[in-house]
Amino acid sequence: MGKYFGTDGVRGIANKELTNELAYKLGRYGAYVITKHSPREKARLILGKDTRVSSYMLESALIAGILSVGCDVIQVGVIPTPGIAHLVKVEDFDGGIMVSASHNSYEYNGIKFFNEEGLKLTDEIEEEIESYITGERTIEEEFIGNDIGRLEIRKELRAKYLAHAEELCHEDLGYLRILLDTAHGATHKLAPLAFKAKGAKVDVLFDAPNGVNINEMCGSTHLSNLSQRVVKGGYDLGFAFDGDGDRVLAIDNLGREVDGDAIMAICALDLLERGELINRGIVATVMSNLGFLNYMKDKGIDVVIAPVGDRYVLEKMLEGGQILGGEQSGHVILLHKNTTGDGIQTGLLLASALVKSGKSLSTWRDEIPKLPQYLTNAKVSREKQRLYTQLPRALEKIEEIEKILGDRGRVLIRASGTEPLIRVMLEGPDESMIKTLAEELRQIYLDELA
Repeated sequence: MGKYFGTDGVRGIANKELTNELAYKLGRYGAYVITKHSPREKARLILGKDTRVSSYMLESALIAGILSVGCDVIQVGVIPTPGIAHLVKVEDFDGGIMVSASHNSYEYNGIKFFNEEGLKLTDEIEEEIESYITGERTIEEEFIGNDIGRLEIRKELRAKYLAHAEELCHEDLGYLRILLDTAHGATHKLAPLAFKAKGAKVDVLFDAPNGVNINEMCGSTHLSNLSQRVVKGGYDLGFAFDGDGDRVLAIDNLGREVDGDAIMAICALDLLERGELINRGIVATVMSNLGFLNYMKDKGIDVVIAPVGDRYVLEKMLEGGQILGGEQSGHVILLHKNTTGDGIQTGLLLASALVKSGKSLSTWRDEIPKLPQYLTNAKVSREKQRLYTQLPRALEKIEEIEKILGDRGRVLIRASGTEPLIRVMLEGPDESMIKTLAEELRQIYLDELA
């Protein structure tokens, strides 16, 4: 990670860490670096945002920066992140920018870039952008008069993305009653339209954004409300999106969570039956449950393991040619349709698979084994976070846990790439035991790094 860029663009508290000044520089230098090799007389960038109050402020600063280096901006308004990634390619833009902090609370925001292929920027490109921000490099050209970029508003492009997302649903969803939780975020209008277009009977929760309620006790990180309402209302299933719509989790008719592992398993088997699962393989991460991994193996599906983070999942998919990959958190990439996780597309494919199989989501969930897993976070000092691999007490505790678990489980420790957190995950045969061990390890990180 660089000075500004983390694993998912630039992120921080809006107007404190992620300021207008920084947004202007990111727009100016990001546009310059991304588009300097464009064959067009004037390069074009597409720009979208989520529903945070700060998204409008940061969007304005970005636009000013982009226009200042002679690059045109096509502004589409509130749209899921995968919408930007898709439109970059099909509308032949030179790149794209999304203003969002995904699943984080409203006071945070972020800026993420896509190249002309709809892919996140390489580390080298991010480092080049940072070198301009820090003053190591300067722009020599002048952009004055008609060389200044122009702004164009094209909100109708959102409908093009939606039509593309709907293509993944091969079945009529007419007999399904679905409850959606749009997290007061970027999917609040488009997700209901997509599922209704395929015939589903749809109701929606948390679809009234006011700028400060995005992800607030709702969405893919807070499933309890959706779970209760699915059961109470007699729905077949529910879907919970995050703030920018690049992830989705499901709730079955019994109110139980269906995580990204299970969603991928169902989608993989559906794609396999349709003859579309290239190489009979998928990509998962080190966080994926051992029960899921064994289930995929039993079904003859090869699973390649990537580090946590959708960019690393995508790298493995591009290397191996897989079209399906994702994370337990609900980031699922369908590479034959998009270059990033897409909650709407994933939800439509899952619903289509249910109809085709004739099974309920709860039946599918029961078929996919899941080893007890416990995940907890230690909030630490951002400055000390990188030291988490060097703590003798923690290393001794990890060794002790590994001896206790043996080959019946595992321990995984990693630093968050977007927040000052150390994530502690244990799997094992006994839920109470792994919870106790994980919390003991978490306390060490709090003692040493907070």
